[in-house]
Amino acid sequence: MQRLAELPHSLALNALGFSASGRAIVKPATLVLPLAGRTMVLGPNGAGKSTLLQLIHGMLVSDQGSVGIRQAGSVERPVGAHELGFVLQRPVMLARSVLDNVTHALAVRGVARAEREPRARRVLARVGLTALESRPARRLSGGEQQRLAIARVMAAEPACLLLDEPTAHLDPGATAAIERLLCDWSAAGTGFVMSTHDLAQARRLADQIVFMHRGEVIEFSPAHRFFTSPDTEIGARFMAGELLD
Repeated sequence: MQRLAELPHSLALNALGFSASGRAIVKPATLVLPLAGRTMVLGPNGAGKSTLLQLIHGMLVSDQGSVGIRQAGSVERPVGAHELGFVLQRPVMLARSVLDNVTHALAVRGVARAEREPRARRVLARVGLTALESRPARRLSGGEQQRLAIARVMAAEPACLLLDEPTAHLDPGATAAIERLLCDWSAAGTGFVMSTHDLAQARRLADQIVFMHRGEVIEFSPAHRFFTSPDTEIGARFMAGELLD
């Protein structure tokens, strides 16, 4: 498995794994992911993609290995409590206005009261929801809710964004809007690690690919290489559209 060149600030997975009832759900994985990069996690259903993202974030506590932020000179430190944001496939909206959903998230993160609304309005403008800030969040369309979910996370200014198939239930227009936001934030220095079943989406977005099967990271390589000449037979079978056992 190829080791990509490290950037000055990277997300380091050090033999990170998880087991339950004696079965390895995610086998120990050692990867260095650029914080400002666009990493797509691919694999069939049950490959362990969602679990890997949860382990990276810390919402699922690993029983093997660790995650850290690696800085210049290979100096590594633990990930801070709110340095990694997480966006679910189906976001949960609070029974509050669009604006209040963001300000509440900032309050939970300990942001000073005077700073919450200005920061919330800035991020809502960035995701195109300014005109809807007074609307009940639960009345938004699916695409609007997903943009609000991203806004709630990005308002806290994370070092990296983790997304678990955020466009799986969206139409093409809403999907394109989410992709543009992610690309804009990545260009500004906040990258993402995102799982998807959509190979066309992965081709559009990815700098690098993490390919998983049966809880194991099988390949980690530049996107162009994975899409044109996977390093493994199982990767080639996946790209050919075969059902993997």
